[in-house]
Amino acid sequence: MADRAHKSMGKPHSAKAYRWSRENYSRRGRFIDIWAFVLKLLGARWLYKKSWSYQGGISDEKKAARRSTLAVWIRETLLDLGPTFIKIGQLFSTRADLFAPEFVEELSKLQDRVPAFSYEQVESIIEQDLGKSIEELFRSFDPIPLAAASLGQVHRAQLHSGEEVVVKIQRPGLRKLFEIDLQILKGITRYFQNHPEWGKGRDWLGIYDECCKILWEEIDYLNEGRNADTFRRNFRGMDWVKVPRVYWRYTSPRVLTLEYAPGIKISHYEALEAAGLDRKELAQMGARAYLHQLLDNGFFHADPHPGNLAVSPDGSLIFYDFGMMGQVQAITREKLLDTFFGISQKDADRVVESLIALGALAPTDDMGPVRRSVQFMLDNFMDKPFEDQSVSAISDDLYEIAYDQPFRFPATFTFVMRAFSTLEGVGKGLDPEFNFMEVAKPFAMQLMTNGNSSSEAGSLLNELSRQAVQVGNTAFGLPRRIEDTLDKLERGDIRVRVRSTETDRVLRRISGVNMGTNYTLLTSAFTVSATILFVNGYPWLALAMAVAALAVAIVLIRLLVKLDRYERMP
Repeated sequence: MADRAHKSMGKPHSAKAYRWSRENYSRRGRFIDIWAFVLKLLGARWLYKKSWSYQGGISDEKKAARRSTLAVWIRETLLDLGPTFIKIGQLFSTRADLFAPEFVEELSKLQDRVPAFSYEQVESIIEQDLGKSIEELFRSFDPIPLAAASLGQVHRAQLHSGEEVVVKIQRPGLRKLFEIDLQILKGITRYFQNHPEWGKGRDWLGIYDECCKILWEEIDYLNEGRNADTFRRNFRGMDWVKVPRVYWRYTSPRVLTLEYAPGIKISHYEALEAAGLDRKELAQMGARAYLHQLLDNGFFHADPHPGNLAVSPDGSLIFYDFGMMGQVQAITREKLLDTFFGISQKDADRVVESLIALGALAPTDDMGPVRRSVQFMLDNFMDKPFEDQSVSAISDDLYEIAYDQPFRFPATFTFVMRAFSTLEGVGKGLDPEFNFMEVAKPFAMQLMTNGNSSSEAGSLLNELSRQAVQVGNTAFGLPRRIEDTLDKLERGDIRVRVRSTETDRVLRRISGVNMGTNYTLLTSAFTVSATILFVNGYPWLALAMAVAALAVAIVLIRLLVKLDRYERMP
């Protein structure tokens, strides 16, 4: 339940490996460390395009191997740079529309299991924030943490009233570290935004603001407590989902006390079977729980990895860690409805317009290539029934098309896609025959009919009404669009290209005549030279010049034949 600690893999780093694991930080030292990483990264990117930097010559296989090596180095360096960069790396692992697949895949492996901080520091933070000592607040408090991550660690405790709880304590000095790192990163972001190549078509400042918002929210434990309460209310009445209760008297911005809700980790398959739990049913429950969050409440867990999902002995799902949540507004769901209709009809124009309205696509002067990409995607995705689709395959193909295109998926969209893919992986681990899209089909059908029509006729009537309104809006907006076009024409923002077949023919003839004149002069020059050399007793040189004159004459004859053919064309 502490920031991805449950899913840590491999050997944990020693405490000596982390210079950032302290309460006080040197601004100058952080500046040097961060810029050193950025400059090394830029240097590696520069060398990547240089053929001489590859031993034995450049090839696609060598470039792919270098990308993989670079991605591993980035992941390890982000871990060494500390919490700010670990979290940013995890956020970037959802942005396959911005980064190549090798980097996204490696960043998705970014773990943040780090050494725990001391019990004395835990005591100090609790006393500073809650105004009382641990002995006054808790009957018992385990000094050894259950888990430790880059943002904080979790301890088991018991209240004087007897309730078993877990206490999440934020890492000392974390807020100060964030302030220093984010200030340095803002300068780096401005550099990338102003770069003539990397800044083109990229809103790096917008991405920076988005990351800042998510990071500050995740280290505010009062915000996490409110998220947990909202999440718990949304599942009220569903006894098959459990959400730990928040103990607000023992909670502050750096301390979060939750109900102790032990369970079997959802990826511990042998333990689930030993407890007599139905793995197929658990897979279905996980998918239904998430679809209920997204489509019914619009408030969803943005990080449902196996470490944040457990199963109680009675078979209920338990959710942990509410620092990163997503929210889908009602108006956004309506726009998504329009996208779904466009996809079902394989209408690329409608899909593009709805994506622009959602903010997932940046409009450009020439949307032709984007429309063709979307049409290609629709033609390839929709050749299978809805229930036979794979979320992972769809998201991978979607991000591959979006990479280097003007698609700019908002954080909410990428969180949803990542959560879908994660849940599909969890479901297939529980049940190899699990199909997330099959579970989602009833929810999608309900969304597409807007939940108001129970018959095909009613659905058709709703769609016809919507189409009529759209036509009316288009008609009313036509004068304004014409006026805008005329304004752009006057300002010179519109470039008109006119192609005339007759003009093209004349231009080709003029070009051909010019070339013919040149070839004629060369033939004459070589012929005269051959004559002079022969007369002066240089037969071999004269022969060479005669051969050159013959070669140029042949080229001239071919050019004249081509010009005659152009003249005869209708």
